[in-house]
Amino acid sequence: MWRELASEFTDVELQDPATPDSLTVVEEQLGQPLPEALRQLLLETDGIKADYGTEVVWAAEKILEENRSVRSNEEFRSLYMPFDALMFFGDNGGGDQFAFVRTPDRADVFVWDHETDSRIWVAPSLKQYLRNTLGSDGDDWYR
Repeated sequence: MWRELASEFTDVELQDPATPDSLTVVEEQLGQPLPEALRQLLLETDGIKADYGTEVVWAAEKILEENRSVRSNEEFRSLYMPFDALMFFGDNGGGDQFAFVRTPDRADVFVWDHETDSRIWVAPSLKQYLRNTLGSDGDDWYR
């Protein structure tokens, strides 16, 4: 399903699937399950890149690295609201990152603006997020 959706758009690069074991590691290390839609996407393609290499969905390993990084960064703790309830999974190539709210568990996608620390709802699902971001002209479609 996810490969077919992504292939509707031009300049999309898909990866080999992630392994179930690699996704289990991400969940164990972050202490929260992956949203089911994200899990299924990663089992079909371990990340999606769009125009200019923008990682609209990160590989499982990067999801783990980026979430661990923002949660453990001492400087971020003094600058931003906590990130523990979020699971980041992609970015716009300019610093803003996309996330699911994991506590409470939601299927909606939010954007975190790295300049203002705002967390704004942008899509009701991963599917709609992909349609919005892959169908845009590279601009910040969510603003």
